[in-house]
Amino acid sequence: MPVAVTIEDIKTARDRIAGAVARTPLLLSSALSQDEGPVHLKLETRQTTGSFKLRGATNAVLSLPANARGCATASTGNHGRAVAHAARARGLRAVVCMSRLVPHNKVEAVRALDAEIHIVGQSQDDAQIEVDRLVREEGLCEIPPFDHAAVIAGQGTIALEIIEDLPAVDLVLVPLSGGGLAGGIAAGIKALRPEARVIGISMARGAAMHASLLAGGPVQVEELPSLADSLGGGVGLANRYSFELCRQLLDGVVLLTEDEIAAGIRHAFLREHEVVEGAAGVGIAAVLAGKVKPEGPTAIVVSGRNIDPALHRRIVEQGAAA
Repeated sequence: MPVAVTIEDIKTARDRIAGAVARTPLLLSSALSQDEGPVHLKLETRQTTGSFKLRGATNAVLSLPANARGCATASTGNHGRAVAHAARARGLRAVVCMSRLVPHNKVEAVRALDAEIHIVGQSQDDAQIEVDRLVREEGLCEIPPFDHAAVIAGQGTIALEIIEDLPAVDLVLVPLSGGGLAGGIAAGIKALRPEARVIGISMARGAAMHASLLAGGPVQVEELPSLADSLGGGVGLANRYSFELCRQLLDGVVLLTEDEIAAGIRHAFLREHEVVEGAAGVGIAAVLAGKVKPEGPTAIVVSGRNIDPALHRRIVEQGAAA
């Protein structure tokens, strides 16, 4: 089965979002590099809204028809912030639906961008019900957080930058949630360097895409609190794009404990001088825990920095997830 998002789609997205989205650095990590190969960090922490989500959201918002009345999305925080930013730049109404599990700092970051916020239920699936209502009753355009061709293509622009900066890359580690980031990057990497491996990294608590891949199709999982809160939520039982991309293109999935995720956050701050949220630290954590062994040039996608400051300070000081 052909992949739903192609390298041509990703290149088109790159041209569309140029000037509206930052080209982020790929920096060598001397602390993580091993004899078998250098390890580089793709720092989406340096993105305008603090996470990679701005890429896909901007591509999707700029793809909306000229007569669009506004947009709505369900989000665990970063996608909502990105949609709000992109919609405001285009002068569109944005409504962001989030569950009560979304951290307060992420809710307030969305509010600061003039988006309307609807807090609904205890899960991403609950928030999605409200999005469906807004689309049905108010005529808003939905911009899903991951299962959307324009969103996935936007995230895939990261792959183009990795290949440009590290042409001989052999391994790419990508945070894995609903599969928009992992699927988009895998589509780009595999098209340009088929021999490179792409591995998705997630948390052990409620990893919906991992469970779905094992089941052979999208399944529901219980959404549980995690340091990697941005990786929470389901993949959608009616998933159209991201599941199949991950099924076809990912070379494996690695799951991490909460203490391992905390170690990744702490390492990023103390050794790499980067503030990262839990979801962004999973690639680093996987290497530190010995669950992934870099062989050849490696790129770790560090997906965002939007962590609650008090939580970050506690993790750095205590060195654990307690």
